[in-house]
Amino acid sequence: MKKHKMSRVLRENLIGYSFISIWILGFLVFMLYPFITSIIYSLSEVKILGTGIEFTFQWFENFRNIFQLEEGFAFVEALISFLKELVFQVPIIIVFSVLIAVLLNQPIKGRGIFRSIFFLPVIISSGPVINELISQGAGGANIFESYGFISIIENTLNPALAAPIVSVFSQIIIIFWFSGVQILIFLAGLQKVDRQIYEAARVDGAGPWESFWKITLPSLSNLVFINIIYTIVLLATFSENAVIVSIKSNMFNINTGYGMASAMAWVYFIVVMLIIGLVALIFIPKNVKVKGAKK
Repeated sequence: MKKHKMSRVLRENLIGYSFISIWILGFLVFMLYPFITSIIYSLSEVKILGTGIEFTFQWFENFRNIFQLEEGFAFVEALISFLKELVFQVPIIIVFSVLIAVLLNQPIKGRGIFRSIFFLPVIISSGPVINELISQGAGGANIFESYGFISIIENTLNPALAAPIVSVFSQIIIIFWFSGVQILIFLAGLQKVDRQIYEAARVDGAGPWESFWKITLPSLSNLVFINIIYTIVLLATFSENAVIVSIKSNMFNINTGYGMASAMAWVYFIVVMLIIGLVALIFIPKNVKVKGAKK
């Protein structure tokens, strides 16, 4: 009998597929299946019985109930509050990350220790830990209240605008805790900037301030966009986020259940994706050329 030898290309392809098969299997089980199930639940009335899960298709009734039932109004209020806070939290995190990355990039003693300290919250922070810090007044509200900043904001601004600003100041230290990965990304970008550029700018009479605006910040423009997207996703998926807490509380509510909770999750997902799309339209570098584009 003739033995058919496997070609080199086919052998390499099989090896490659064997490596990615684990990821594909994980995606199908832990991503695609829940993704499709949530769509079905959002379009159905879901009942958990002793014999199993029973669902009846009712199309977009769950989405309409979000804007009709009291539980839906609470979810919408939490979503609006989250969007307001997002407007203030994301710039604070990005600016703080850039400043700390610039400082950690300086030739100072113990840089490695300081870098570990700023990245440590990423490892140990979790929903219960952060909630405990806030409940004990470690979020930052006491500091600003002692100087009367909170009272000034509440007395001078419209309540609709003052509420998210006060919320940001009350959790300012916790917000800084979300900056670990962003600092690491900015630091990696700074280390790729050629030091000779700064030396040439110094010879031309540029000071640290001019070098920051003309060299440092432009070199981080692409990373600013990446970190904004990462920060939005990080804040949106935080387990103690008011919107996520509202969705989880409706899962076992008699009036709503899994169906309406899934519809809320999809509304939340669509809103977050729209925000990311808007940010992408604004911050995508203009100098990126699309392959195949006509000159």
